[in-house]
Amino acid sequence: MNRKTLQWLNLSLILAFLPHIVRLPWWLPPIFLGLLFWRYWALAHAQHLPGALLRTLLTITLAAVIVIHYKGLYGRDAGIALLVGLLGLKMLELRGHREMIILIFLSYFLIMTHFLYSQSIPTALYLMLVLLITTGTLISIHDTQNGLDIRQRLQLSTRLLVQAMPLALVLFVLFPRLPTPLWGIPETSPDKALSGISESMSPGSFSELSLSDKVAFRVRFPAQRPKNHQLYWRGLVLWHTDGSTWTQGTPPLSAAKIRVSGTPVSYEITLEPHQQNWLYSLDISPDAAQGLPLRLALHREAGQQQRLRRKLYRRVQYRMQAYPDYQLSYQQLNSATSLRTFHRALQLPAGAHPKARALAQSWQEDNPNPEAIIKRALLYFSDNEFEYTLAPELMPDDPVDSFLFDKRAGFCEHYSSAFVTLMRAASIPARVVVGYQGGTINPLGDFLTVRARDAHAWTEVWLAGKGWIRIDPTAEVAPSRVNQGIATALPESVRPLGMLLDENSWLFISWQQLRYGLDAINNSWNQWVLNYNSAQQNHLLSRIGLEHISKRNLLLLLLICLGVLTLLAAWWILSGYHWHKKDPLQQQYLRFCRKLAGSGLVRQPWEGSEDFARRAVRQQPASSEQIWAISEMYARLRYRENDPRTLKSGLKTLKNLIRYFHPVKGRK
Repeated sequence: MNRKTLQWLNLSLILAFLPHIVRLPWWLPPIFLGLLFWRYWALAHAQHLPGALLRTLLTITLAAVIVIHYKGLYGRDAGIALLVGLLGLKMLELRGHREMIILIFLSYFLIMTHFLYSQSIPTALYLMLVLLITTGTLISIHDTQNGLDIRQRLQLSTRLLVQAMPLALVLFVLFPRLPTPLWGIPETSPDKALSGISESMSPGSFSELSLSDKVAFRVRFPAQRPKNHQLYWRGLVLWHTDGSTWTQGTPPLSAAKIRVSGTPVSYEITLEPHQQNWLYSLDISPDAAQGLPLRLALHREAGQQQRLRRKLYRRVQYRMQAYPDYQLSYQQLNSATSLRTFHRALQLPAGAHPKARALAQSWQEDNPNPEAIIKRALLYFSDNEFEYTLAPELMPDDPVDSFLFDKRAGFCEHYSSAFVTLMRAASIPARVVVGYQGGTINPLGDFLTVRARDAHAWTEVWLAGKGWIRIDPTAEVAPSRVNQGIATALPESVRPLGMLLDENSWLFISWQQLRYGLDAINNSWNQWVLNYNSAQQNHLLSRIGLEHISKRNLLLLLLICLGVLTLLAAWWILSGYHWHKKDPLQQQYLRFCRKLAGSGLVRQPWEGSEDFARRAVRQQPASSEQIWAISEMYARLRYRENDPRTLKSGLKTLKNLIRYFHPVKGRK
């Protein structure tokens, strides 16, 4: 083992380890890098490596510290921490060829572990680069005579990876898909929250999300897409308030009765992992989502909520149908269960919001008609100079009264909370609905992208004979929020960069095209790579005439394809075609033979370079010195020279000799 090979090995291990730095305890990366440096220092200074006893003590100590830190060894994070630690310790017993091969294959495994955290395109591209360098290191280990320089090693590594692509593609397309993830652990740790809607709503919770560009989900409409003001994506229904924070409380038991009419809107959602146990659906989607994995076990709750049995730690795709024209719980609330729902929809904390209560009750005394009260509440927002802002002032005492009568500036959570409070104070059942509103159409991929900044809160009030009716008080103050999207309603200081540019400028058009292009690439990656499941596999096979193929026949087809690829590879290797095609020395000698053939002297298949040179000298005595110089140079480079630098300079000399060789034309 030489110093250069160890440098390559260290580089491969560091690159494979690098993305894990932010996921591991702060003390483990210095230990890992220190162990690598220790081994390199020992080789550079001809120092002895630690003995077996010291290595054993270090291994036991490091494993114990990892177990204490993670409270065990079960789980993804603890397992990867142990793998990184043992990789570093393995360097201390690195003495020869065998240990280097083991470290390379452990490095391959470490590369694969990054996909347990992220399967994004940047991650895949980075790991492909690391895979290329690691394979180059493996080539360097086998190149004991240092016959290849860095460029040649990387070229050979690239060639090997490209040759492996057909095999990987066949396995990806044809290998039977599992109904559950291959790894029985979530891609995201439960203690690491993702940005998104939570199970409660309080002042400031949505205004924080409005600054995030993170994708919540993407939607594809097979047919016509609804208008932007119709795109209300229902998530949770919040019933209970303590005066500041809204929560679900105990969900009502009554099932909503729905009457729908008109043409349904079909759509397909690709939902990003949000670590919650609910789905989002377009108002109103009366049927359960289709296409979900069985392990998620969808069930429905009151308020048209789509609940899952477990939290969502991986991307899912599902299909639904929505009816823009609907009536929800249009029947009278007269049963015992319905009455409990009615009382829950009137709940207010005792003694809270005295000013709001007095205002709502005065409206009720003037005209007890619920629709008239709703109209007066909306006019109150539009006629009293309320503002839509991301940074409202703090309202610590009574957020609702402070918002309605003092500050009069807030975000969607302030308007929905205040409106529901006014309705309940006027004896009108009301509730808060949280989810998303709107989205951005990507013309390149023909899909809708809904981001965290599209998070929204609106309200629903119950009217006799009509049921639950959606009322969005934010639209009274900022109608552009609902009609054109969140970005148009934000002040310029916090708008996305592209929204500040002139729509007709080349910079804006270029920015939009780049943004749409990247989003379309990400969506295609999600659809065809990350979400490639058994349903998509069956659809793809049906398009090539293999509809309803059984698992057994699918495995048989896979074996046939692998056999064909193996036979092609064997033919390519045994035929020797690639050696002749790629060998620059052989190419130059064949060029020399072609020049002689042009003069009537053709080399026979059984003739070696020396025999052919003797015959050529007899036919071309005037060029004998050039013929012998070329033949001897070729034989020396082919059979006697091993030094890469000498080979390179010799090949250059041979090229020049052949370039200036011009045989006399004649007969054979």
